[in-house]
Amino acid sequence: QVRLVESGGGLVQTGGSLRLSCAASGISLDEYAVAWFRQVPGKERERVGCLNWRGESTIYSESVKGRFTISRDGAKSTPFLQMTNLTPEDTAFYQCAAIRYWEVCPMSWSQYVYWGQGTQVTVSS
Repeated sequence: QVRLVESGGGLVQTGGSLRLSCAASGISLDEYAVAWFRQVPGKERERVGCLNWRGESTIYSESVKGRFTISRDGAKSTPFLQMTNLTPEDTAFYQCAAIRYWEVCPMSWSQYVYWGQGTQVTVSS
């Protein structure tokens, strides 16, 4: 059974940082492109960034570019989302999602096969 589990969310003040991780069981994430999505009630799910399966290429949304960084732990292939200079606009429910062997991360959430249960990030002003 495949399972993705995010951790690292929480409450932080404006300007602070958080690092989310996405631990996998049942699959090896070094075979997967991994994206981070976020959603706020009443708004569309937004892909904030993605790391392709080879770990060579990342892409970020304009809203987080320069502040968020996706990386992968070499030993365990655990993807991380490092978030810095957080603002209240970053408050959302964050999820990681994976799709196998994709060179260019899909934009649409519907194309991702595996999803984590998510973690809440709240940035106070």
